[in-house]
Amino acid sequence: MIFRDLAANLEAKLHKGKVIVLIGPRQVGKTTLINSILKEKEYLFLDGDDNTVAETLANANTEILKSIIGNHKYVFIDEVQRIPNIGLKLKIIVDQIKDVQVIVSGSSSLDINNVTQEPLTGRKFEFHMFPVSWNEFENSVGYMKAQQQLEIRLLYGMYPDVINNLGNEYEILKNLVSSYLYKDILALAGIRKSEVLEKILRALAMQVGSEVSYNEIAQLVGVDKNTVNNYIDLLEKSFVIFRLTSFSKNIRNEIKANKKIYFYDNGVLNMLIGNFNSLEFRQDKGAMWENFLVSERMKQLSYIQSSAKPYFWRTTTQQEIDYIEINADKVSAFEFKWATTKKAKLPKSFSDAYNPSFLVVNKDNFREFLK
Repeated sequence: MIFRDLAANLEAKLHKGKVIVLIGPRQVGKTTLINSILKEKEYLFLDGDDNTVAETLANANTEILKSIIGNHKYVFIDEVQRIPNIGLKLKIIVDQIKDVQVIVSGSSSLDINNVTQEPLTGRKFEFHMFPVSWNEFENSVGYMKAQQQLEIRLLYGMYPDVINNLGNEYEILKNLVSSYLYKDILALAGIRKSEVLEKILRALAMQVGSEVSYNEIAQLVGVDKNTVNNYIDLLEKSFVIFRLTSFSKNIRNEIKANKKIYFYDNGVLNMLIGNFNSLEFRQDKGAMWENFLVSERMKQLSYIQSSAKPYFWRTTTQQEIDYIEINADKVSAFEFKWATTKKAKLPKSFSDAYNPSFLVVNKDNFREFLK
């Protein structure tokens, strides 16, 4: 079992008078994590995917909820977004059934927020969970084994089942992508045109590390710009992708409105473009390295609850910086290079304007960036 960094954060919030909400894509280990936290405790498990459970909870009043919970001090509801009106039921438990700790999990921030946002205002602790982070992986398998698997992780990603089944990564990823990316997301959003989602995903996968034009994708796919934006918003709320905006403050020719889009997992990215060739033979290894580093950084910022804001930077004269973080008044700039022999310089205009720290991140020193 891979120890997850979120475990201590969740345990620290037990019995604080609020619902603990854990959100993240399917198959990242949410249920395993919660079960490990509750393993020494007697708890009630309710599966939102079970129609009987969903219907019973959706129609339950206060007395029925008390009967369902009984003497249990812990209640774990999985796939909570499947249960109609669950936000109101959770509010009743928090307000009227004291000394009961409820933990809920789900795979879409879109649906969970729809059913819990207003009823649970001020009554919840919310955490996001992602595929295994490099920090979690290295702590579990050791420095040397992690280093030996670096390229494998860049190709096949960090989902727990993928990590735990060396040699069968392709089959597991293929099933994950077909069952989660297409079926689940389409069902959650009530979308029928899977071919549009597939084309948009592939277009985004081919443009990782580059600025994304919604207009270009719309023309490529054959839909309008608003449709592209809606699908991208759905994919972000389902923890498949995330957006970085461009940083602009002082310099006249800075790009102000563009976006880059990254995938939370390299394995999903490579499955979409159908390429698992060794990095040695890949022309896009720079993009693979950049996606890995930025996605890993996002996991760490989320887990440590950092207030740092991530961006990229570019000017109309093509000066650019791969990744920037703003934390209070501190500006940190990073360039990503797979090869340790490649150098990079900070653009003078950026240096003069923001006085940043600067690090070139390569395969020898990337732990410094991810820690």
